[in-house]
Amino acid sequence: MATYVNNLRLKEIATGAESGTWGTSTNTNLELVADAVGYGTEQVAADSNETFTMADGVADGMRAIYLKFTSAGSLTATRTLTLEPNTVSKFWIIENATTGSQIITIKQGSGATVNVANGAKKMVYTDGAGAGAAVYSANPGNGETGSGALVFGTSPTFVTPVLGTPASGTATNLTGLPPAGVTGTAAILGANTFTALQTQAAGADIASATTLDLTAATGNTVVITGTTTTTAITMTKGQQMVLIAAAAWPLTFHATTCNINGGVSYTCAAGDRIYIAKDDDDVIRVSVTKQDGTPVVAGGISAGLSIALAMVMGF
Repeated sequence: MATYVNNLRLKEIATGAESGTWGTSTNTNLELVADAVGYGTEQVAADSNETFTMADGVADGMRAIYLKFTSAGSLTATRTLTLEPNTVSKFWIIENATTGSQIITIKQGSGATVNVANGAKKMVYTDGAGAGAAVYSANPGNGETGSGALVFGTSPTFVTPVLGTPASGTATNLTGLPPAGVTGTAAILGANTFTALQTQAAGADIASATTLDLTAATGNTVVITGTTTTTAITMTKGQQMVLIAAAAWPLTFHATTCNINGGVSYTCAAGDRIYIAKDDDDVIRVSVTKQDGTPVVAGGISAGLSIALAMVMGF
């Protein structure tokens, strides 16, 4: 009696059987072996899960190494396609050519399954372990995500990719930036000409302190609250700001950390504006424009001239 227990469901002739027809059966087996390294198709008959069984000893698309699944109608959800018998251990390249843009899930037993996206092709193998049989991906790398065809052209277009944070790259030809443009802390190198109104950010209020730290300011124009005497100011080299006193705020002159114009200490009144910058010599320069328009020291710079100088320097 013939059996078909091998992985290609070929006819295995019993010893002494088929006298006179053995050659015919052998030729059929050879043809089926040839089919196994070729191309075959199977059709999903309905919009539902389906089982496909490799036939014993006759031509069958299931036997082909390249197996293309089509569908008689449009699938409306992911469909599970079970490959039988569950004792067959075999390698397939499976193409999902069904209509409806749905995933097909390749299954053999109760073990692992493999999803094939619509329009995609995937290499899989079955372990043929019977009821608990599993299907595994055999794609090189086995770590791909997403769906659709792979792109190997010189000018590919990717749809909704998440690129993460690149280690390097040239952004010369990037377009479609948000209205606010590119943000960040990168320096703007080289000379620049601004042809429109430039608005500098107004930062959060900062409380007066003995050592006033401006390095963490959130904008270039800041209100200083409180009446604590400031004897030193901390800034980043090149940082420039306009401070506005909210109340009587004493400033103590220091040649490096609080170099007030006129070389004197000064108590700001509410509304006084202070232009402040740290130069390349690490000296913090402080220019005061009084709210009432008088100079900080007798014979000092007037309010109007002080403002004019501040404008020339960028404010």
